Amino acid sequence: MGSAANEKDITYQLEQFAQAGLGGVHIIPIYGVKGYEKQFIPFLSDRWLAMLAHTVRAGRRLGMGVDLTLGTGWPFGGPNVTSEIAAKRWKVDNGKLVTELTKQQVKRAAPGGEGLVLDYFSKRAMDQYVKRFDSTLITLADGPRAVYNDSYEVFGANWSANFLDEFNKRRGYDLTTQLSAFLDTTQSKASILVHQDYHQTLAELLHDGFTTTWTGWARNHKFLSRNQAHGSPGNLIDLYAEADIPETESFGSSQFPIPGLRVDPDYEVDRFGMPNTLAMKFASSAAHVLGKPLVSSETTTWLANHFQVALSQIKPQVDELFTAGINHIFYHGTPYSPPAEPWPGWVFYASTNYGPSSHFWPHLPLLNRYIERCQTRLQASKPDNDLLVYFPIHDLWATRTRSAGGIHQLEVHHVEQWLLPQPFGKLCEQLQQRGYSFDYVSDDLLRKLSVTKGGILSPGGAVFQCILIPHATYLPEQTLQQLDRLARQGARIIFDGAMPQQVPGFHKHDERSANLVRIGKALQQLKSVQVSNDVFTTLRQSTTRVESWAEQGLAFIRKRRGDTTQYFIANLANKFRQGWIPLSVLGLASRYDALTDQTTTLPIRNGKDGKNEVWLALEPGQSCFISVMPGAPAITSGRSPQTTGKSTELLRLPNSWTIQFLSGRPDLRTSATLPKLTSWTSLSDSARYFWGTARYSTTFDFPASQSATTSYVLDLGDVREVAEVRVNGQSVGTAWCLPYRLSIPARLLKATGNQLEIDVTNVSANYMRLYDRQNPGWKKFYDINIVDIRYKPYDASRWEARPSGLLGPVTFWSLIDP
Repeated sequence: MGSAANEKDITYQLEQFAQAGLGGVHIIPIYGVKGYEKQFIPFLSDRWLAMLAHTVRAGRRLGMGVDLTLGTGWPFGGPNVTSEIAAKRWKVDNGKLVTELTKQQVKRAAPGGEGLVLDYFSKRAMDQYVKRFDSTLITLADGPRAVYNDSYEVFGANWSANFLDEFNKRRGYDLTTQLSAFLDTTQSKASILVHQDYHQTLAELLHDGFTTTWTGWARNHKFLSRNQAHGSPGNLIDLYAEADIPETESFGSSQFPIPGLRVDPDYEVDRFGMPNTLAMKFASSAAHVLGKPLVSSETTTWLANHFQVALSQIKPQVDELFTAGINHIFYHGTPYSPPAEPWPGWVFYASTNYGPSSHFWPHLPLLNRYIERCQTRLQASKPDNDLLVYFPIHDLWATRTRSAGGIHQLEVHHVEQWLLPQPFGKLCEQLQQRGYSFDYVSDDLLRKLSVTKGGILSPGGAVFQCILIPHATYLPEQTLQQLDRLARQGARIIFDGAMPQQVPGFHKHDERSANLVRIGKALQQLKSVQVSNDVFTTLRQSTTRVESWAEQGLAFIRKRRGDTTQYFIANLANKFRQGWIPLSVLGLASRYDALTDQTTTLPIRNGKDGKNEVWLALEPGQSCFISVMPGAPAITSGRSPQTTGKSTELLRLPNSWTIQFLSGRPDLRTSATLPKLTSWTSLSDSARYFWGTARYSTTFDFPASQSATTSYVLDLGDVREVAEVRVNGQSVGTAWCLPYRLSIPARLLKATGNQLEIDVTNVSANYMRLYDRQNPGWKKFYDINIVDIRYKPYDASRWEARPSGLLGPVTFWSLIDP
């Protein structure tokens, strides 16, 4: 914030991050803090560069990566962006298309980074923009791991100084000769075709002018490139494909129906949208097809209100990203803050703070270890998807949009507005719900495919079994020719409903469409090509694999490492708890739980249709890996699903508990006897504002063992928010995510007189209710300052007290070993 940093505090914060299990940091210079103006360091000044070099060196010593936004705030722009290379839009003046500036300024700019936003459709503009870094950043001996481009938020820009010349060269006619069709809003045939050409030209200029220029510059200087392509008026697959690390975004709450998962009631879905794996797959598909090892995501930026986000809300969002093919998590919204700054320190407008002042900081290593274990496996394996689904972007460009500038900006927040209504989106939703594994493919990436004995080979080495073409009105000739090439080599191709009959674009449209139809008729004669009125019946008749248990709400990704098939499965719904599930691959199956770092062998039985089934117990909110290795499995005895691995409640603990407040704010060193478990906010006025840890204690007798089990499950019920548990003085772990359950070794339990202690830590929201009233001056930030989840001025003093502590019920469960 304000780049008001120094070497000592940078080192301290990096050391704190490293101890918490973070793998690196990402520097985004933004607006500053009031009262610190004398400490602001101008962007790219000698002092600023010295701070960057120190950060990289300190990170390297700690084994941490350091990435850097190639600018301040977002989008790219600043004082070196003149009107000649600034973002532009078109307007009609005296019957002619003319150019004018959008006058958009860099959003959240840091000192020294203020200025106009860059023209993203101009290679000349990008070449001139990076010159500022050639004489500054590039001179450093210690540079960042990667440079970064945030999501495309260039609003109203829909033109470039040389657009008409580029349009004529690329589309084969002068746009001004079709001005009436370009301005027509009635969706006439000519208007649709001209607008397709207009969007195609913008997309190519963005790809060629900005994306390839920027990634090429990074590569030339030995930086990796991380690109958030979403929001762009172009084919996201191709834009992501240019980056070394494609990066998507998980913004907001997915509102999973997991029992006990809390969703901020003030979060406005209509305004901010919901994360969706179909949007995330644009980034992961580009990586899978091209063999890029890393796919990242901006994560939980706007999950719930400030000081209210719990670890239990974060984990399901991360699991959703993993099922979408993401394997490189980035937390966004964590500001650099001087250690001497009073709580809550410097706070960014984004709502989830992962820094040392966060209420979940002491327990953040638990989340980080879970993510590290998952990412280690996901990054070491390759995609194992059967289907390539073609993205017919020309059909999207044939529709009108209300977005700024009148162009289709394919953003991740509101896929219900542009993706899900399209036949492509509807088909992908059905594929996902029914358990098919797939990636997307663009017109450009189709050219890079080949065919082998094993199937359709991508440049990155992934092998697919089928290309699926959703119902589309428009298809480029070149695309159908590529499909014809692949089909003649033996590639299986399925058209949904009918062959497209029209090409996109105005120039010689009828002539080119007639040629498209001719190619299509010849294509349909090939054995490997089908036009199907029922895609799913056609897929069932093929060798395409399907994981039918996905219909029970289990999200998954299937990958391979050597000869082992690996599933990551997350139960993000409320349909499945335990049962026999058939896997589409055969062999020896084992389960790995990244939460506990334990591996177990899975029971296997002969199921329906001769398929082997494995026994899976996975509660809503839980996740696991299943690995299948070659070999003949040992088939389990004929136990039924009603007895094998069944969980049964064995003991519900008594209602009487003792609560003792430990450390926290405000200081509260009292104790009380609870006749039943309830929120500690009901105990006293002081407790209504308490943020910290309280200890719950009780004693209980344990019934004689009813099975040969070596452990039991302790279910804590409703926990607000993290619980550290001891049984008879022995630590048995910390429960921080849903469901709040821990394994209790049978050896720790006695027949009588067992002691149970549970230390529960809540979020800081209740204390902020008091702090915001007593110290409103903590909100001292320039630009947006700080806003609540509705983007209104932040006022925590009006909040109701949030339930805190152990709410229960607390029960013991037995698990019959298969």
